Amino acid sequence: MARRGYGGGPADKSRRVLGLLVLASLTVITLDARTDSPLDPVRSAVGAVVGPLEDATATATRPFADAGGFFRTNKSLRNDIATLSAENSRLRGQVSTEPLDRQRLAALDALTRTASETGYSLVAARVIAMGPVQSFTRTVTIDAGSSAGLAKDMTVLNNDGLVGRVVQTTRSTATVLLIIDTDSVVGGRLGTNAEIGFLRGRGSIGDSGRLDLELVDNAVTPSRDDVVVTWGSKNGVPYVAGIPIGRVESVTSSPRQSSRLAVIRPFADFSALDVVGVVVPKGTRGDRPVITEGGAR
Repeated sequence: MARRGYGGGPADKSRRVLGLLVLASLTVITLDARTDSPLDPVRSAVGAVVGPLEDATATATRPFADAGGFFRTNKSLRNDIATLSAENSRLRGQVSTEPLDRQRLAALDALTRTASETGYSLVAARVIAMGPVQSFTRTVTIDAGSSAGLAKDMTVLNNDGLVGRVVQTTRSTATVLLIIDTDSVVGGRLGTNAEIGFLRGRGSIGDSGRLDLELVDNAVTPSRDDVVVTWGSKNGVPYVAGIPIGRVESVTSSPRQSSRLAVIRPFADFSALDVVGVVVPKGTRGDRPVITEGGAR
């Protein structure tokens, strides 16, 4: 039988190499576990070289890594700012128009009371334009017309008193001749003694706007502060009866004509007209609610 050699085969050499590597690893681990490890200088040297390289790499790549988040955050902030700005504008608008809205609501309430007290049916409208001064006429345009049941020679009033009469209509608007116009003539009646006369406008607007009342009976002297109302026309055209016009401010006499002229201060403020009511026949149907003594319908 042949004798095996002292060195053994390749498998024995591999096992010996593996054993030596395992023994060396255990030795390194044992030495590194000591407090004063002989590997500390090596570790420190490697850290001194690699550490700054890692910091420099992180600093260089951080802007690119954060760019996506920056653009997403910036876009979100811009959207938030735009939303808040729009909301702020809306709230400012509400605050600025709130007093006007309250005034219009009060005016509509007053028209409802007028309809209830007089029995007239009214179509509410807003003044949207005033006639040109250079034409020497005093007119306003309202935002209701024939589609709402309005027609020529209908009485127009507000919560203070008589405003004028409709002189022209389109489908969606109407032109109103104000009682302060020089071409306006209104039949009036004194509140204290029911004496009648005619009121003519002077053409002035604002605080200086006045009417002249000439009574039919020249022997009658109007009393200061007496109230003047409309005496009315046939079928309520162009003016219905009983609408307050103004108050007697002063009375002048004309010896030559043996007549007395009363100056009337109108109740309506023609420089601040907004919500008005147009008197329409009962049963009127249109694209606007009609205010009656029973409320709007």
